[in-house]
Order: sequence, then structure tokens, then C-alpha cells
Amino acid sequence: MPEPTKTTPQTIAALGQPLARGNTAEIFAWGSAQILKLYRPDFSADAVNKEASLARTVYAAGLRVPAVGDLIMIENRHGLIYERIVGPPLLDQLSARPWRVARIAQTMAQLHTAIHARPAPTIPPLHQRLERNIQNAKLLSNPVRQSVLGILQTLPDANQLCHNDFHPANILMADQGPVIIDWMDAARADPLADVARTLILVHFAGLPSSGPLRLAQVALRRLLSGLYLRRYFQLRPGQRNDLARWMIPVAAARLVEGVGEEAQLVRYVETRIKKAG
Repeated sequence: MPEPTKTTPQTIAALGQPLARGNTAEIFAWGSAQILKLYRPDFSADAVNKEASLARTVYAAGLRVPAVGDLIMIENRHGLIYERIVGPPLLDQLSARPWRVARIAQTMAQLHTAIHARPAPTIPPLHQRLERNIQNAKLLSNPVRQSVLGILQTLPDANQLCHNDFHPANILMADQGPVIIDWMDAARADPLADVARTLILVHFAGLPSSGPLRLAQVALRRLLSGLYLRRYFQLRPGQRNDLARWMIPVAAARLVEGVGEEAQLVRYVETRIKKAG
């Protein structure tokens, strides 16, 4: 069990050096058994409360995820206490030992199907979020945007739990087994929408701009994706054609996230739309 929440420091400096930094928050130690996720100043209270609610719902579903503690404020920044999970991300294993890609892909598939086995009727649906993001994807021409929205309308809704940011960096390899973190974008949806999101993240996120390193990473990511998909469909049978259709709106919706891979995503969406006829 996590230790009781300690007295809240009055300043950020009193927290010491962060353990990690991300786009939305910094992570600090909070005693020996917890961490503090301290959000950036522009992160709203509503967004933090939403993440806390999602995290508690997911924890109650019985998945191996960090337990959630209190919400706090330090220097007008919102913070959320989590159980501290000690262990490297699965991405580190892939980077250090790429020859173990098959085992890593199997771990991903097993964890992802475990998530998708849980119903999530009280979590917000993904369809509306995708539609809103696609509408705001100004890098797409209007005809392409309308085609993407049309495809989205043909895709099924569902009540299964989806992580919506599932990739090797969000899987921590703790001594007691893999732990899935970062549930702030969780939604209820067709599991294949979540699989599509994982493939988009694996294919495009953080690639070098050019050179041999890019080629090597592209090859490794394709191998990881193929092995992950093969094992996923063994564990949870589905249609690859349905997955291919989900890839289009999921890729288009990512264009509003400001992640630096917009040109690749636009080309991908436009090519897929042409192939879809």
C-alpha cells in the first residue's frame, strides 16, 4: 500500500530535482513509495480532475496500474499523487536489446488485450474526441477532412476500455511485473481504434529526420508492429481490414497534438484516402 500523503511543501524548489519531465508535467519523488505528478502552469484543474477520475476507474478495474492518491496545489500548479513504480520502461529494453523485439511485442500484445477485456461504460467515448480533433486538423484539405470524417462515421462504437496512448514508454517493467502508466487519455471505444493509435505512435513518434539511424529505427518499428499485431490478433481475433480503416481517422486526429510529425501524418492520411477510393 502507498504510504500516507506527507505534508505538502510550499514551494516547488522544496521538492528537489524532478525524476522526469514531460510535455504536460514534471515528476517528483514524494516520500519513498509515491511520486508527485506536478502539471505545467497552463494545465487546468478540470483536466487534472479528469485524469484522477480515469486513473481511479482503471485501478478499480483490476489492471496493474499505479494507485492514485490526493490532488494538491504547489505555487498555483496542480499536482496528483501516484504510487511509485520502480522499473525501466519497456522502451529501454527495445533500445538496449533490439534482438528481443519478439518478446517485447508479445508483452505489448498481452497487456493490450488485457486492457481491452475490460468494459468501461462510465469513461468518455473516443468517437466524439476523434471527430472534434479531425474537424480542427487544419493541415488537411477540406475534401480530405470530410473523407476522413465520413470514414469515422462508418466505424463502430464500443464500450471497451482503451488506453489511447499505449506504447513501450508507458509500460514500466517492475519487479512484480509490467505496469501500465499514463492513463490521462483513456476512453471507451472499439479496441481496434486503440490498436490503430499504438501503431501510429510506434510508426511515427520521435523518428530521426534522416540518415542510417532513421532507416534502422523504421525497420525495427515495422518489425515490432508486425509481431505485436500477429500476437494481438491471436489473443483477440479481429479483421485487419477494420484496423486499416481505423488508422485513417486516428492518424488525422493526431494532427492537432503538436508533436512534430505533422508532415508525415498528412502524407499518410492523404495516401490512405486515395487507396480507399
